[in-house]
Amino acid sequence: MKLTIDEYSKKFKMSKEMVTSKIRSKKLDYIIEEGNTFIIINEIKNTNEEEINQSPSKKISKPKTTVATILALYKRENNYLKQKIEQLENKIDKLIDDKEQMLRDERDKIEEIYSNKDIQLKNILELVNAKMQQDQDETIHEIEHTSEIIELKTYLKTLELKSSQRKKIKKRFEKALGSDIRIIEQNGKLYLDFSKFDYSDLLAL
Repeated sequence: MKLTIDEYSKKFKMSKEMVTSKIRSKKLDYIIEEGNTFIIINEIKNTNEEEINQSPSKKISKPKTTVATILALYKRENNYLKQKIEQLENKIDKLIDDKEQMLRDERDKIEEIYSNKDIQLKNILELVNAKMQQDQDETIHEIEHTSEIIELKTYLKTLELKSSQRKKIKKRFEKALGSDIRIIEQNGKLYLDFSKFDYSDLLAL
C-alpha cells in the first residue's frame, strides 16, 4: 500500500512538515513516481496505526544528558589526569635525583683519582726538580772550575768590538741555541767551551 504525503498526513493525523521530516531522515519507506512521492505502508504498520500515531510524550524516552552530568564527567576525568600527572612528576623527580646522585658519585670518584694522581705527579716533579737542580749545580761547578769554559757575554767584553757588533754576535748564538751542540745554556746564560769547540763561524763579523 502506498500513500501520498497528504494521504499519510490525514491518515495518521500528522502535519505535512513532520511527514516530510521523517522522509528526509529515512524513518519512512517511500518511492518517487513521475515526480510524486509515495509512502509505502506495510500491513504490519497498518495494524499498528495507534503505535505510529503515539505521541512523543507516551513513548519511552532516553534519559537526557544534562550540563551537570557533562561537568561531573569532566571533573572526574580531570581528577584522574591530575593523579596521573602527579605520579609522572614524582617518577621524573626520582629519576632526576637518582641521576644527580650518580653524577655526584662519579664526580667524587674522578676527583679522588685525580687527587691521587696529583700527589703522585707532585712527588715525581719534586724528584725531577731535585735531579735537575743537582745536575745544574754540578754543571755550574764544572763551568766555574774549567778555565776553557767562559760565558759568552764575558768573552765578548774581552774583544774590541762595538756594542752593535756584540749584540749581533749574541743574537747569532741565541738563534743557534738548541740546534748547535757547541752552545751551552745555563740559567739563561750562554757559555762557550773552547777546549772542545771552534766558534770562529759564529764570532765572525
